[in-house]
Amino acid sequence: MERLIKPAGTLAGTAITPGDKSISHRALLIASLAPGVSSIEGCSEGRDVLATAQALRDLGISITGSSTLRVEGGRDRFHLPEHDLDCGNSGTTIRLLLGLLTGLGLRAVLVGDSSLSGRPMDRVKVPLELMGAQVHGQGARCLPPVQVSRSGALRGIDYTLPEPSAQVKSAILLAGLFADTHTVVREHSATRAHTEEMFADAGISIATTTAETINTTLTPGVPQARHWLIPGDPSQAAFFVVAGLLGEGARVSVANLYAGPGRSGFLAVLSRMGGCIDTTPSEVSMSVTASHSPLAATEIFSHEIPSLDEVPILAVAACAATGTTVFRNLAELRVKESDRYAASASLARSLGAGVEERGDDLAITGLGSARHFSSIELDPHGDHRMAMSAAIAGVVGQGCRLVDAACIETSFPDFFNQLLALS
Repeated sequence: MERLIKPAGTLAGTAITPGDKSISHRALLIASLAPGVSSIEGCSEGRDVLATAQALRDLGISITGSSTLRVEGGRDRFHLPEHDLDCGNSGTTIRLLLGLLTGLGLRAVLVGDSSLSGRPMDRVKVPLELMGAQVHGQGARCLPPVQVSRSGALRGIDYTLPEPSAQVKSAILLAGLFADTHTVVREHSATRAHTEEMFADAGISIATTTAETINTTLTPGVPQARHWLIPGDPSQAAFFVVAGLLGEGARVSVANLYAGPGRSGFLAVLSRMGGCIDTTPSEVSMSVTASHSPLAATEIFSHEIPSLDEVPILAVAACAATGTTVFRNLAELRVKESDRYAASASLARSLGAGVEERGDDLAITGLGSARHFSSIELDPHGDHRMAMSAAIAGVVGQGCRLVDAACIETSFPDFFNQLLALS
């Protein structure tokens, strides 16, 4: 679906992001394991989360409702699927399901679209096989389709992640619920802690300590059914925050965002660049308001934005800044929905910025203002974050033609309606 994005006038108003995608996936998975009935309010309706929900239905879990989902869970409800489990474009779905299926001891084949079929599963294969699973994918990197099974008992392990990954950590912890003893996951750098937080909320014994590494220890157990209230997605809010900073005379707010650790690093980066950002916390969420600001270059480290999800839109901000912004250690960006390292560099070049690729670092010399952006055309190659980043660049700059805008429905089906409401 092609879409033409025209430059906007003054952007003003409040945008509403969908329920946090990472939390939505995990709420569905935890609710599916909890005996009885759980409810999930505000669950993301993006295609990625819908893929997780459908896979759980295919495994025997009843999930009904719309604005509030009703999940009838419990281990005894699971059965062998009658066909391959389709994970669509969702790396979170396939990796976390591999952990869940390992724990349950169910044999299944997990497939995905052309993009997901190019994403490696070897990093989750290694620890799950140490726990007793058999995981078979395509080639040395274990590309989908991936088959998972288990014949013997499930072992708890003490495992150090070679590279930061909340998805791999979560897959291990999901499997660890069913292990014969406790499971320890050690990280050199902090990643999103949603699984740990939500396990604790569901009555699972889990603790995190920090020494030379960040150590999470899980005791096997059964989660309790409960009501889950999903806050707004900060990584989706980043697009509107940058629009508010770059648009002439703009003032844009985003309400009801997840306020926990590890998800607001992009706000600190943009503030350091000179962005005028006001944050209003509440008991369980926060609201953010961004006002037009001249930005200055900075140095951005991967540990500040652990998932790297916000790098494409931060690259747009760097294009509007004065000076050269350097992104450090973006290796993980190459194995997202697309090669986001190459795609972010290409987007910056098309906008007219200076770009230098330095191994896993990326340097962008900005134009001083979004007014100096070039009009662009972008094929996001199925990557929703690249498409939304280009759309924001077009709105605050000189326009954009998106060759494929439909991929945005993967995570944010209402994106364009929210953007138009600000114009």
